Amino acid sequence: MTIPLTVSDLRQYEYCARIPYFTHVLGLQKRRPTTYKMEEGRLEHEHVNLLEERRSLRSYGLTRGERYFNVSLFSPVLQITGLLDMVIVTGDEVIPVEFKNDLHNRVGANHKRQLAAYSLLLEEKWQLPVNRAFVHFIPTRQSREVSLTQETKDQLLIQLNQLRVMLEREALPDATSKVGRCTDCEFRNFCPDIW
Repeated sequence: MTIPLTVSDLRQYEYCARIPYFTHVLGLQKRRPTTYKMEEGRLEHEHVNLLEERRSLRSYGLTRGERYFNVSLFSPVLQITGLLDMVIVTGDEVIPVEFKNDLHNRVGANHKRQLAAYSLLLEEKWQLPVNRAFVHFIPTRQSREVSLTQETKDQLLIQLNQLRVMLEREALPDATSKVGRCTDCEFRNFCPDIW
């Protein structure tokens, strides 16, 4: 049986492989504490949704398109679910948009994996190509375009397989090499080898 996953699992796996291990193998998802950053992000997303409904598509370089908010997605083929902040459908393409609460306008590798996962889910749902995405940075009100090539999507499928193998084997992965990420991690108490 294929382990059902979320787009967030793939994003977290890229950020630190231990996070999906803790949530799926150790079952810590239900007891997962909400950090200050997580709560702030949730509130900011709600506020941006209200504002975004009234804005034009100009910040995305578009003149036309239908917007959908908080789009629930599921792929029976990939066994992945996700909740996407916004989708723009222009008629000949579908564009995922993620809202991020980052002052530095950085699109990390984990965000690119997240957008690649959404692209596969959207292509399956709308039967239209997804070749690009946007990350909208809430504090600066700027949007950055992210290219979604076939190579990017293929790499995501490889990572999806690696994640599932790790979970099936219940093998504790190495901690992230970027220990600065551990400071605000809700699972830092479960990683005694990095302190």
